[in-house]
Formats: sequence, structure tokens, C-alpha cells
Amino acid sequence: MTASTNASRFDAAPRGVRSSFEYVEGWGMAVGAHGRVFRPRTVDELRAVFASARRDGVTLGLRGSGCSYGDASVNERGHVLDVRGMNRIMAWDPATGVAECEPGVTIEQLWKTILPDGWWPRVVSGTMFPTLAGAAAMNIHGKNNYAVGPIGDAIRAFDLVTPSGELLTCDRERNADLFHAAIGGFGMLGAFARIVLATKRVHSGDLEVRALRVPGLAEAMEAMDARTGSADYLVAWLDAFADGAALGRGLIHAARYLEPGEDPDPARTLAVARQELPPNIFGVPKSEAWRALRLLNHDAGMRALNAAKYAVSALEVERGAYRQSHAAFAFLLDYVPNWKWAYGRRAGHGLIQYQVFVPKETAYRVLRAVLEESQRARIVPYLAVLKRHRPDPFWLTHAVDGWSLALDFKVTPETKEALWRHCSALTERVLDGGGKFYFAKDLVLAPEHARRMFPAKELAAFGALKRRLDPDNLLSTNLARRVFDGFA
Repeated sequence: MTASTNASRFDAAPRGVRSSFEYVEGWGMAVGAHGRVFRPRTVDELRAVFASARRDGVTLGLRGSGCSYGDASVNERGHVLDVRGMNRIMAWDPATGVAECEPGVTIEQLWKTILPDGWWPRVVSGTMFPTLAGAAAMNIHGKNNYAVGPIGDAIRAFDLVTPSGELLTCDRERNADLFHAAIGGFGMLGAFARIVLATKRVHSGDLEVRALRVPGLAEAMEAMDARTGSADYLVAWLDAFADGAALGRGLIHAARYLEPGEDPDPARTLAVARQELPPNIFGVPKSEAWRALRLLNHDAGMRALNAAKYAVSALEVERGAYRQSHAAFAFLLDYVPNWKWAYGRRAGHGLIQYQVFVPKETAYRVLRAVLEESQRARIVPYLAVLKRHRPDPFWLTHAVDGWSLALDFKVTPETKEALWRHCSALTERVLDGGGKFYFAKDLVLAPEHARRMFPAKELAAFGALKRRLDPDNLLSTNLARRVFDGFA
């Protein structure tokens, strides 16, 4: 039996499993579909959803908090399995820093549990709301990727429920092939049921942060490279509108953990209450701040906002080293709840994040070209973020020994076709430079791009695992069908 592609089916939920019919969209709002959403709370209920889908011939797309920008957890040809109901921290050992969690535990739940004991997640994204299952499926990275790798490098073991209902325990010795394929495997091999991960010992709830203003892309890359041995985190905001000699100008933030004794009152700074993000921004309730951003959400407004940010950054540099809480430094995207609404709340409006990863040998040439070609096309990203990366052992990894540049592009019905053509042209340039892309952000790649991104050996091995564990292709999403159907 092959899973059905009939999206209109509304099959009865397995006994005891909560479900509803609703609109499911990617975080960037540019894609979505109506469908049945199942919310299991136990492994048995998760198995029951799989069994029901097999029986009814309906595909399932796995979903956590829905933080992927594109179509990674959208399944317009079937149902969606939402794991957020499985959200217990099953065990936490403050002596070793090892946490055992159900798949729906969020990064927020994790850090709020472990920080008072002097620990912090080794890898976090720019928002605290992803589930650990989603983070593992996408193998998320943070501002410290060059130092510690992606979240997969922090995962000790996991349990995976396959589409047949089998429960497999995987680590670097047991089912090692599945361990390295499911992490970063975008939910195509099974559903995480338990994740065991190591965390980082910290001696303060604060980081020491320094800002560095750079006049161009070359200077930004040189300055960040020079600090990889001394900084625990590095990230740069770039003004994508600046051109000529100022192309790639921006502001780098370098942060380091405090050593024992540097914080005179660690009990205070490690308290969860000390980490909470401010309720207001410039006197405006942060829940309403997106409305102000909406007024600037056009090329002229964003050009002015980027220029103003660069000008004001001189004041932060003059400030010198300062201390900032872990949450304030890590979760910049959470300062303005629902900031994406600034891009519009009507059908066909939203944003995509186009994130490229390029080896260090070709990075400057390729990233400069990406910025220049966007300006020539008059399709300029409203936000640009530069990070340093290192390789990792996972089969479908996006990481390289090099750099990433994440670009937020506005989507409207009038501009979508031109934007997709523009991204396609950029993709060719990135792939020619040996680059890769990140499935948590993607909405524009095609199968031929995946063939060029990954070694044939890894693609073949992943495809073989998929056929063995999911011969009926029960697990499928828009992303999987768009990028991988037909050869993996």
C-alpha cells in the first residue's frame, strides 16, 4: 500500500488521540494548507496515529512548534502529527548536565529547568520556542556553531518510532546509521519519542558581550575569524542595502561565558526571573511592537532602518564590554512577539529566509555576489545575518567549514514569481561555490539542487534507510515532495 495523497480526507482519530481540522502554515506565512492535526500525548498514542494512517492510506507530516520558515512541516496532501503534547522532561541530572526529554519539550522549557542549576543548552536557535524534536530533525545550529557544532553534536541518544510502530534506540554505537540520518533528516524516517542531550556548565546567568563595527564584508569576515579562538559566540548583522565600498558593513557581537568568580552573585543571575526578556521596547509593549515595524516594512523604510542601525551601532561599540543575560543574547527573535506580522497578515504575504552555507575558500566571493546581485535585481533582503560554521558528521548536514548568510526576503503575491527566479539564480551561484542550504529555512530548492548539495553516497544511504523503515512513504511533507521525491 502506498500512502494516499488525498488531502480532503477527514478520517476518524484513533481512540483517545486529540485532533482537529485547522490551517497549518510555515512560520514565514508564505505557505500553508488546511488539514487534520493529531496531537498524541504518549508513545502508544503516537503509534496509534501511525497505525491509523497506514490503515487509511494517508500521509503524515511531523510537526513541532512550527518554527521552520518554509514548508518543512506543512503537508497539503495528508495529515499532520503535532508532538507538542509529549512535553515532559523525563529526567534531569544537575551533576552531569544530561537531560532526558520527550520530543515536545521546547528549548524554553529546557533552559528554564536547567539554568538555576548552572547549566545552559549547548546549542539554541534565535528563538526559544522550537521543540527538541524539531530541533533534532532540522539539526539546528546557533551563534556558536564554529565552536560546538549543531544540536546533533549535543545529543547523546534518542528513541525513534518508525512508521511501522517499532521503537528503536539510537546513539553513536547502536543504530549509528539511523542516528546520523534521523538527526537532520527532517522527519522522514520516524518520530522522535525521547531525546537525551548534554548541556553546558555555566557559572553565571550573564555573558560578557563586545560589539565591533565593521565597514564591509571582508572586514566582518576577517574580524570574526580572528575571534573564533576567544569568543564562545559570534554573530554579525549586515546592512544588505549598503553598496560600493560599504557592501556588507555591519555590527559583530562576540560573547564569552564568565569564568568562576567573575560573577559576584551567580545565584541572582542564574534565576529564571533574571532572564526574562523586557516587556516593553522603547516604551511600547513588545506584543504591539510589530505594528510599528509594519509601517517601515517596505524598501525605503528598511533602507532607512538599516542605515540608522549602523549609525547608532557606534554608540554600542563605545560602550565597551558589557554583560547580558543568556536569554537576552540568544533569543533576539523573541524580543518582538510575532514580528513576522510586520510582513502582512493577508493571504500570500509573508517572508522567506534564504540561508546559504559556503566553504571558507569561496565564501567571500559567493557572499559578496549574493548581496550585489540582490541589489542589482532590486530584491534586497530586509535582514542579513552572518555566522561562522564547522563541519559535522550527519548525513544531510547543511554545515560546512565556512560561513552562512541568512537573508530575509519579503513575499507578496505580486513579487513572489520574481523572488523565486532571483533565489534560483542565487542558488546556482552558491552551488557552483560548493555551498549548501538549510531545510529549516528553505522554500525554494528543487531536486536537482539536493543532488548537487550532498554526496551521492549519503543520498543513496538515506534513500535506502527511507525505503527500509518507511516503504509506503507514510511520512511526507511539502518539503519532502518538493526536494526529495523520486530519488531519496
